Amino acid sequence: MLRKATTAFSKITLKKNEFLVREGGICPYFCFIESGILQHAIEISGNEVTTYLALRHTFTSSLSSFLFRKPSRKSIKAIADCTLYVADLKTFKDLIENNAAFHQCYYNLIEKQICLIDDYRIDLLTMTPEERYTKLLQSEPKLLQEVPLHYLSSFLGISDRHMSRIRKNIK
Repeated sequence: MLRKATTAFSKITLKKNEFLVREGGICPYFCFIESGILQHAIEISGNEVTTYLALRHTFTSSLSSFLFRKPSRKSIKAIADCTLYVADLKTFKDLIENNAAFHQCYYNLIEKQICLIDDYRIDLLTMTPEERYTKLLQSEPKLLQEVPLHYLSSFLGISDRHMSRIRKNIK
């Protein structure tokens, strides 16, 4: 049944620096990333702040914009060329309502994301920048190879200069 759901998705590509959605726009798709990396970012006082990095073989969207057709509070941009499988809202709702395997997959995804967001927020409040970097190094080593450093430092809430010092001291 999940195989049937995958045929409902359409394939699109985004080139590096192309947007899936810009802040203030309506997110058109729920996506599965076959290849590439999508950066979720917001602008604060003229500075771009990375809030999430969606990697290969994960699902992503500006979910409240996508589901409720309201302006996105963030931008989602390709930071590498991307191949995506996407579903529009009508297709997505049809899959949720009529495909039990997809519904369960989506439920599991949302449950996992809520836990990750909770851990991330607690880490920002309780861990030093060095501890956050070390945790990322241990849990997601491929990020350090695939994602430019300035996106990682923004995601971890660390200045670029401080991140360079941390990387030099932690090998």
